[in-house]
Amino acid sequence: MQVTAAFAVGKNVPFDFREVRLEAPRPDEVLVEIVASGICHTDLSAKDELLGLPLPMVLGHEGSGVVRAVGSQVRHVAPGDHVVLSGDSCGACRKCQTGLTSYCDAFVERNLTGLRGDGTTPMTLDGEAARGRFCGQSSFASHAVVAAQSAIKVPKALPLELLGPLGCGLITGVGTVMNALKPRPGTRIAVFGVGTVGLAAVMGAVLSGCEQIIAVDPNTERLALARDLGATDCLAAGADVAQEIVARTSGGCDYAVECSGSVEAIQAALACLGRPGWVAQVGAPPVGTSIDLDIGAVGYGRGIRGVVLGEANPQTFVPYLASLYGDGRLPFDRFVRFYDFADLDRAVADAARGEVVKPIIRM
Repeated sequence: MQVTAAFAVGKNVPFDFREVRLEAPRPDEVLVEIVASGICHTDLSAKDELLGLPLPMVLGHEGSGVVRAVGSQVRHVAPGDHVVLSGDSCGACRKCQTGLTSYCDAFVERNLTGLRGDGTTPMTLDGEAARGRFCGQSSFASHAVVAAQSAIKVPKALPLELLGPLGCGLITGVGTVMNALKPRPGTRIAVFGVGTVGLAAVMGAVLSGCEQIIAVDPNTERLALARDLGATDCLAAGADVAQEIVARTSGGCDYAVECSGSVEAIQAALACLGRPGWVAQVGAPPVGTSIDLDIGAVGYGRGIRGVVLGEANPQTFVPYLASLYGDGRLPFDRFVRFYDFADLDRAVADAARGEVVKPIIRM
């Protein structure tokens, strides 16, 4: 079938909207008519060539839509179902078998190349193979052929155009707190960078019963939003912020979540910890970034670990997040702004300038 897709072709170059041919789904795939797609910081970094990914490619990995066809092996969704799309995984490796699909042995091949795991693609442009499988979906398009495990059924009673970010930004922020850090009620946590993932982490800390939730960001409007969503303390990012956090917590935080990818924020997140204390590193610095690490800073019960997609199983955690939204306990609609598909470049520019927390394009 012929569909419309927006190709990222390079930094400072507008998206290239093209008519492409999309294959019918294979036995283990699903055809989804995309209703909307969130725009994530990873999309911006990929387009700006900061991640070293091959372009041109159809980006987008927070899609939501309606199932139009399924392969012969697919049982968990059917035509007409509403779905949120998340990342791809092989389903067979040891990590996938234990529910840690974001650490799949084939994660890079299946999510970052724009191709299927076998190196093929469901999309062609002018008869040539096109990279149309970013993060299992490439949702900056009117339709997508996705891996079956990337399609997650959600209730039809919820607003489908809003739900795409559950598959990446929200699962990452809430999941990092609830699945990776697992804070006990009454503990203290700092969140560095309160964009979509950081605000989701704040809400995850509220859901976990953290007593003190400290939000750090240079943007005062985002700090105000973090307070509205449950942060107890809001601090402007700066050279002395770690010392301020230590003072406010009477000795340091039990946990920190670093969501910005800034070297300064990573170092501050480590420096604000008490003993014991853990940093969850979620933000993605440019490829090749390094920091000076004083082993004394992470010794004596302190540490830092990377976390991908909140260490969640999307097939179970996305429906859980959807239920939280339906119950009013995950009000992420408060930081969403909608754009038309044709205005994708404007949405990306607004996000890059920090004018909008979570842009969502509607098809």
